[in-house]
Amino acid sequence: MGSASREALEAAKQQLAAAKGVSLATGEQLLAAGRAIESSAQLRSALSDPSVEPQRKSALLKSIFGSLDGAAAALLDGIVASPWSSQAELLDGIEVIGIRAIALAAGPDAGIESELFAFGRTVSSDNELELAVSSKLGSPDDKAALVAKLIGANAQPSTVAIVRHLVQSPRGRRIGGLLAGAADVVADAGGALVATVTSAVVPTAAQLAALEKTMGRRYGRALRVNLIIDPTIVGGLRVQIGDDVIDGSIASRLADLRIKLAG
Repeated sequence: MGSASREALEAAKQQLAAAKGVSLATGEQLLAAGRAIESSAQLRSALSDPSVEPQRKSALLKSIFGSLDGAAAALLDGIVASPWSSQAELLDGIEVIGIRAIALAAGPDAGIESELFAFGRTVSSDNELELAVSSKLGSPDDKAALVAKLIGANAQPSTVAIVRHLVQSPRGRRIGGLLAGAADVVADAGGALVATVTSAVVPTAAQLAALEKTMGRRYGRALRVNLIIDPTIVGGLRVQIGDDVIDGSIASRLADLRIKLAG
């Protein structure tokens, strides 16, 4: 993300943190507005053009998105008033703030991250399902209906809203990466980080608590742990937090040993 976009996103986060009356509907409306902007090259161009005055952009938004609630309208106004490095990053910014709004409305202990992770695991384990939610050929409405059918009865409305948006607006991105990125946004909104922990066996509650405490102290933030059971790692743990990977699995150690012996 370009420097202008990073500054614009930070300003939007601060505006969201200070906003009143943010609800699930606020986030949903922002995400829907983002999809509408994405679908119109003319609108994307006008809203991302730094030479267009913020007042003109605001008037344009009001003429098109007059039904937004007060919080969503103010946030969208603030987002497009800032300069962004590209049209794509403007869309990214609207998406991030929409997801953060949903997360803030749900609260830090809603468990949205774990539901996003579980849906991602379900999709990645079924090639036909992954194709159905990722294909450019499927209509956005059909994808939204499929999401509702798959998780609507079991997941929170907040999770459903986020997943429904992601499958409707993939913008060339893979669904697994989209879900992981959304989980990171949700965790960050609650002051936490997502840690994906791979273990050969199910760790005890005490082991997980110790891991959360140790890694939380290392990163200075609380952790939201997603657990994968994979007997092929033999023993130990593999922990991924963002781009950081801490591989203490026995399989990894054996692989390292084989490389050293071969050398």
